[in-house]
Amino acid sequence: MKPWIYWTLNGLGLTLVGVFVANASWLAPAPRGHMKLIAHGGTDQQFDHRGVDDATCTAQRIEPPVHDFLENTISGLQQADRLGANMVQVNVAATGDGQLVLFSDWTLDCRTDGKGPVRKATLEQVQALDPGYGYTADGGKTFPLRGLPTSRIPTVEEAVRYLPDVPIVFNLNSRNPADAELLVKVLKGTGRNVEKLGDGFSGNEQVLAPLRQAFPKAWFLSQQRVRECTVRYLAMGWFTLVPDACKGGAIMVPQNYQWAFPGWPDRMIARMKDANVRIVLRAPTGDGQTPVGLDLPEQMADIPASYTGYVWVDDIWTIGPALQPAANRRTPEQEVAVQKAWEQRRKARGLPEPRVR
Repeated sequence: MKPWIYWTLNGLGLTLVGVFVANASWLAPAPRGHMKLIAHGGTDQQFDHRGVDDATCTAQRIEPPVHDFLENTISGLQQADRLGANMVQVNVAATGDGQLVLFSDWTLDCRTDGKGPVRKATLEQVQALDPGYGYTADGGKTFPLRGLPTSRIPTVEEAVRYLPDVPIVFNLNSRNPADAELLVKVLKGTGRNVEKLGDGFSGNEQVLAPLRQAFPKAWFLSQQRVRECTVRYLAMGWFTLVPDACKGGAIMVPQNYQWAFPGWPDRMIARMKDANVRIVLRAPTGDGQTPVGLDLPEQMADIPASYTGYVWVDDIWTIGPALQPAANRRTPEQEVAVQKAWEQRRKARGLPEPRVR
């Protein structure tokens, strides 16, 4: 063998050994803390994700309800807290008279008994509507969530008042920075200590700018930055580097691609903590049928025991009790219904039934 070939191969070998050692999770210090659950929308109704796009009215394709809580309502958010959520995510929309409410759509038509854009209705008009009016699991034959006494579209001020100690991720549907400026005004007006509580903000990167300026120590989940952070870390992380796009933000780790992330889990946890980056573990991706967040109890088994980051949860009604059995408040009838819902989800995604241990 020629000397230059020998030394080249030797150098490559040493480099690979160095990369392996630098990313060896078992050589990293054991993370401190515990896993934290982010409940999407609080406690909400689950729906069939197949073929869903921005124009889909998801309220018209829900699973048969196993509880009577609705997303973005005070009762649903409080229930998520009782079920073990460490943080809740809410959607924020502006009304025509400059108020901010918790609502997930641009228009009122899908979920409520109202019509037209949220932005063209007054707060009084919005809060007079029934937020469960449009939910159906049988193609419109029945509407089991209409007229719930605990359901009402709340304002941001009301959410903050009823959840004074629960961290919140405020998701702005709008692409208008004026809505972010209004959110800054509302939060400061309530006296909420956003940065101390650990609140976060998600939405379009340009829209989030006023919030970054007002709350620089809060954390931000803009879709653009999260994607950029994730892609760059998959390349740079092998060399112990954390991209600038990650710092002060978040990185999303799909359950089925945990193995691809350099240093996973313990070494990566240490790196991201030093760079003030939140790790958010999400459900498996790639099949077009699975929601962003976890919604089956067996998914909890795929999370490393040492993981101390965040977990995005779509169905806290399922995941909360799976993690903390003491939090299970389901009645025997609800238990039967939720078991049936899990079976339907697995069947729709081609997943096997979990083994009974």
